[in-house]
Amino acid sequence: MTNWRAVGIGFLIELVLSIIGGIVPIIGQLFAAVVGGFTAGYIAGGGFGRGFWHGLLAGALGGIIVAVLVTALVGVFDATLGFAGLLGGSVLVIGITLALVLALPSALAGALGGAF
Repeated sequence: MTNWRAVGIGFLIELVLSIIGGIVPIIGQLFAAVVGGFTAGYIAGGGFGRGFWHGLLAGALGGIIVAVLVTALVGVFDATLGFAGLLGGSVLVIGITLALVLALPSALAGALGGAF
């Protein structure tokens, strides 16, 4: 069962460190993903697999939220320009796939955190 508290805390850590990483170049996005994923895995506990899952969710959550919002925005523009949903579905699939691929460092760190 997913520990949503662990996922939420990991996501918030990633969000805050990503914002700081945008301001301070030394702290990058990869650092944010690793720390947030490790935290989610550590809080969830239960071994490598459970930590991997929670780190993956924490890392992908922000990307999935952005993908859904961009899809809605593209859908509005499609309707306004008369394309009738031509691009909306493909934007969502590409966005969610990209979010999951970019969440891999977070998932690997979560597996380490889950082992502790």
